[in-house]
Amino acid sequence: MAARRNGKKQARRSGGSGGTPGWMYALGGLAVGLGIAGFLYFRNGGSVDDLLPKPNPAARAPVEPETPVAQDAPEPRKPKYDFYDVLRENEAVFPDAELNAQAAAEAQAAAATPDAPVTPDPVAAAPATGTEAAAPASGPRYLIQAGAFRSSTDADALKARIALTGEIARVESAEIAGGTIYRVRLGPYPNASTLAAAKQALGNHGIEAVAIRAQ
Repeated sequence: MAARRNGKKQARRSGGSGGTPGWMYALGGLAVGLGIAGFLYFRNGGSVDDLLPKPNPAARAPVEPETPVAQDAPEPRKPKYDFYDVLRENEAVFPDAELNAQAAAEAQAAAATPDAPVTPDPVAAAPATGTEAAAPASGPRYLIQAGAFRSSTDADALKARIALTGEIARVESAEIAGGTIYRVRLGPYPNASTLAAAKQALGNHGIEAVAIRAQ
């Protein structure tokens, strides 16, 4: 029995000593790699740079998506002033040139008669709401129309803005072309001079207005 065990041990030792060590495989792989590298080196004229990766001049960096530009907020809706289409039948626009000429003529006449009584300013006496102030007994009536709107809110806003100038306006409603409009008006005034002065006061505060002469 002892002889058999010794024989098996000797067979195992002899069999193990006959295998190839792992380091020889590593050296062989290294040698193959060096051989391939040397072949490529000499094939390309001995330039090591040819073995390295080359940048592509036509390549471009990825373009980042542009950040969307914030759009400007829409402008607030501006009320539409429609002076000429919303006048009454007996009313007409009093052109500025004619108004100024008549106001100048009235001023000359007043200077020629200094003892004439001073006409009170009807603007201060005009009501803020309701119907128009009492018109002169005779002659044309002079009014100011500062705007005409489809919305009563827009009309009231303009009326409040006029109040900040020291003038007093009112809002009148009327049915025109199957719809309701709201006119912002001042007056009436006794003459062209007081009308021109009130219109100029509105213009100084950036409020567009039109003079009206009614028969």
